[in-house]
Amino acid sequence: MLNYIIKRLLQTIPVLFIIVFTVFTLVYLAGDPVALMLPEDATPEEIETLKSALNLDKPFIVQFGTYVGNLVQGDFGTSFHYDLPALPLVLERMPATIELALAAMVVGVLIAIPLGIWSAAKRNTGVDVAITGGSVLGQAIPNFWLGIMLILVFSVNIQIFPVSGRGSLMHLVLPAITLGTGLAATVARLTRSNLIEVLGQDFVRTARAKGVNKFVVLFRHGLRNSLIPVVTVMAMQTSSLLGGALITEYIFSWPGIGQLLVQAVHMRDMAVIQAATFVIALAVILMNFLADITYRLLDPRIKMH
Repeated sequence: MLNYIIKRLLQTIPVLFIIVFTVFTLVYLAGDPVALMLPEDATPEEIETLKSALNLDKPFIVQFGTYVGNLVQGDFGTSFHYDLPALPLVLERMPATIELALAAMVVGVLIAIPLGIWSAAKRNTGVDVAITGGSVLGQAIPNFWLGIMLILVFSVNIQIFPVSGRGSLMHLVLPAITLGTGLAATVARLTRSNLIEVLGQDFVRTARAKGVNKFVVLFRHGLRNSLIPVVTVMAMQTSSLLGGALITEYIFSWPGIGQLLVQAVHMRDMAVIQAATFVIALAVILMNFLADITYRLLDPRIKMH
């Protein structure tokens, strides 16, 4: 297990390097941030002085080399908009994003697993058709549209939940539902299909033939063995949750990394964009790593290579 953990950690290094290079290149091609930092009547001398101070007058490869050298030391640069170090600024917003992502995952699981089990148990009935149809609809609805509709209904008309902000459990409900609906739709369909497949296997039929209680067969034999693909998809959906949080946080004025990143893109705040992307990528890699460990706990037959 220890060798596997070390091997996986070493594999993250080239992945992070590719991500850093890609983001740096895209930001480099997006335009000159100096134009946003100086007034319109700035002189050419002032422009060149600021470019030199920010290392923007050097060739691309030199800029990237300097950036990687600083990054290894934990220095992602300084946000020109906030005039603060970029990494602490991003990490300060991280708890809010984690809170929203975890709440969305809890909402998704609480909705999806029971519906997936019910749909599999009532296969080819009206209940199954309704749940499957609802899952397809939930997966098709865009986050931004669902968030706006929830605000109009539950914040503006009924006035149960706050429109925006963060501070209490009531503030968390609508953003978590908005972000968790897509995950719930995916997990419900996957739970149903995997559970139906497992319930058709020989060891389940043997358990039924021995007179084992149908609920024991369904939950102990069926559900546990069908959860591994579900865990896989949930780990893969982490990136979707964090990516969806960009729009969801912006709609609900949720003070997380997503809102900060959207604002940074508008202002071409390169340091914040690069730091936020790096932190999000690292979080996704970590979640996939934890998912691999969870496979081993759910099924000891899986070997770590």
